[in-house]
Amino acid sequence: MATKTSRASKAPAYKCAECGWTTAKWVGRCGECQAWGTVEETGTAVARTTAATTVAEPARRIADVDATTAAFLPTGVDELDRVLGGGLVPGAVILLAGEPGVGKSTLLLDVAAKFARTAQDVLYVTGEESAAQVKLRAERIDAVAESLYLSAETDLGQALGQVEKIEPRLLIVDSVQTLSSADVDGSAGGVSQVREVAASIIAAAKRRNMTTLLVGHVTKDGSIAGPRLLEHLVDVVCQFEGERHSRLRLLRAVKNRYGPTDDVGCFDLNENGIEGLADPSGLFVSRTKDPVSGTCITVTMEGRRPLLAEVQSLLAESPNSQPRRATSGLDSSRVSMLLAVLQQRAGTMLHKDDSYVATVGGVKLSEPATDLAVALAVASAKARKPLPIRLIAFGEVGLAGEVRPVPGINQRIQEAHRLGFTHAVVPASHTGPGPVPAGFSVREVEHLTEALSLLIG
Repeated sequence: MATKTSRASKAPAYKCAECGWTTAKWVGRCGECQAWGTVEETGTAVARTTAATTVAEPARRIADVDATTAAFLPTGVDELDRVLGGGLVPGAVILLAGEPGVGKSTLLLDVAAKFARTAQDVLYVTGEESAAQVKLRAERIDAVAESLYLSAETDLGQALGQVEKIEPRLLIVDSVQTLSSADVDGSAGGVSQVREVAASIIAAAKRRNMTTLLVGHVTKDGSIAGPRLLEHLVDVVCQFEGERHSRLRLLRAVKNRYGPTDDVGCFDLNENGIEGLADPSGLFVSRTKDPVSGTCITVTMEGRRPLLAEVQSLLAESPNSQPRRATSGLDSSRVSMLLAVLQQRAGTMLHKDDSYVATVGGVKLSEPATDLAVALAVASAKARKPLPIRLIAFGEVGLAGEVRPVPGINQRIQEAHRLGFTHAVVPASHTGPGPVPAGFSVREVEHLTEALSLLIG
């Protein structure tokens, strides 16, 4: 077969230290990751024209491709399977990122043990702990399995050697920033090292049809440490989130080649390990026998999943000319806006009161649909009159005091009914609330004053 002769040309080259983007001339800002001051000269770049070679495997029609080899394999952790779209895909590479202490290693060790109990070999490579330390944690969370292998390695070559020897169906690397290659300059965690480690592990995973889970560190601003190229190379990118002082952990898929990215997994991190929460709403709703003023239950959507949460408000006469506005679990700017709307559009005078607004259980509510619940909780605290029992409220409140429709009205109502609530205050919409369960009362409102007059008088 005739081939084309390769041509080579040399020119000064500049490379971004953050993402590896290259250019023929120096620029102040990287054209890939948009970072400033990261483009440095690396010497000369060699550009070659690739010669055509003999095709080893001819292209096939898509209808003739056998997809059974890429069928989902359940992990044994239902919440993880939910986020991934059904389970682990053979040959897929999944990147799990999160802040230190959020529970990444605990979750993956639990996944490794449950997967190994299905008679599948699993290799857990740790570069941050010794094998004995991992064993202690495995005993505490009941994650000891016969087919689970541990390897404490920081050298990429040694880790790949373990893969060659054990031939696992599932490989877990904790973390990708701790491994380094002797063939690449730089320390572990550097841009060049992370790129080389990720590329080598991904190549091994695709060649062996081996599912791989990589743990990734995050920077101060919450982004994944290392080159941006890392997120492009892997098949799935998941973020593991949670407050340090809260038991709740949320798993989200930022990128998923095999399933949706609008679902969320809920976990409870406790002294016995980490457990999936099929119904986490109980963590965010207080349990009191008698109704208390200043509280309101709402339904928020985490991806496609409705979750009940409670908003609490406390007002106290301020001794200062400028009242204090404190929030926890809510956007302080949005709460301040709602306080202004309550005063100007609904006549609830709050300019002399210190206001404290918080959520129960440490959950963070950022969805605009929680506006109505916040406003009702504050108005209830001002009137010192509790809202009706078994009532929920949701809806976005505008600056004019109007209550705007939000997505998933019927889904929120169904979830509230399932958990024993009987009344709902929802925004009016041209489509209506949809099918309402028997015995459940729905009141549609167009303005904040309607909700206040209906509930508080």
